[in-house]
Amino acid sequence: MSLVNPAELAYGSDKTGLVWGYLFEPDKPPRQVECDAALHWLASTPAPEPSGFVWLHLSLSNAGAERWMRQSLQLADAFYESLHEGVGSTRLEVEGDTLVAVMHDVLFNLSFDAANISTVSVCMDPRLVVTARLRPLRSVDRLRATVKAGHTIRSSAELLAQLLHDQADVLVEIIRQSTARADTVEDGLLANRVASSRVELSELRRSLVRLQRLLAPEPAALFRLLNRPPGWLSEDDLADLRQAAEEFSTAVVDAGALTERLKLLQEELTALVNEHSNRTLFILTVVTVLALPINLVAGLLGMNVGGIPFQQHPQGFMFVLGTLTAITGVLAYILFRRRRD
Repeated sequence: MSLVNPAELAYGSDKTGLVWGYLFEPDKPPRQVECDAALHWLASTPAPEPSGFVWLHLSLSNAGAERWMRQSLQLADAFYESLHEGVGSTRLEVEGDTLVAVMHDVLFNLSFDAANISTVSVCMDPRLVVTARLRPLRSVDRLRATVKAGHTIRSSAELLAQLLHDQADVLVEIIRQSTARADTVEDGLLANRVASSRVELSELRRSLVRLQRLLAPEPAALFRLLNRPPGWLSEDDLADLRQAAEEFSTAVVDAGALTERLKLLQEELTALVNEHSNRTLFILTVVTVLALPINLVAGLLGMNVGGIPFQQHPQGFMFVLGTLTAITGVLAYILFRRRRD
């Protein structure tokens, strides 16, 4: 059986769209294989009581990937339909003896944003697991690193369970990073740094809400599958999938709790902004009211008409100034007293 040169698959996929392929056999470490070797193993290995399975991971950005799968593999129609769907709802269904899943994941990059979410389509039976994605994803890459390290995987169902574990780990990592950012924003609120906190809070909550909306249906879909599993799933497989579903469900709940915390922070931030606005408006109102008597008297006394009072009086200016000062003091007392109340 021919092996694949890792350098050939290090950047993208080959002509068939294969990014990587692995053969899992009992009591042997996983071996990386190419498409022809995988097809040869599937044709030469008897179907009943499979003694291993093949995992093929393909890139849908390669135009030849879907064509090769239709020509070389007998996969469920629901799987091919899922290849042309966008980022939508999670699917996990059984078609005959084949399990078809559409799961969401975060793109493999250094930042997390609401737009950095894509899907991976999975089609699996006891002897073959096919995963296809448009762009590189974190969880799938983590799973490959585990397999590449020589981790023994018993069955195709355990491979799916390990993928779910990696998904939960990625989600937990996102929640941990988001929590650290939320702590920073909360510290900024305590220090009255409003401007920077508003933008960051909005971006963070928007990303988490979208991530939670896409990933939250996945544990429920998996639990429905476990209630009516395919006949080829063993008790160990069901236990692994159930544990993965529970771990993923816990991560989704934590994401929901963090989203609620961000909502409370946004409400606190809104109250702080309103308080600052009210304080500013009050200051402007006080300045306007206190300046009103002076502006009014100055306008009246500045008219060049006869009969202006105290025009010839030697103490007229001081009298008017004292009167205005008294009126302004009374107005200031009334305004600030109402402010304290």
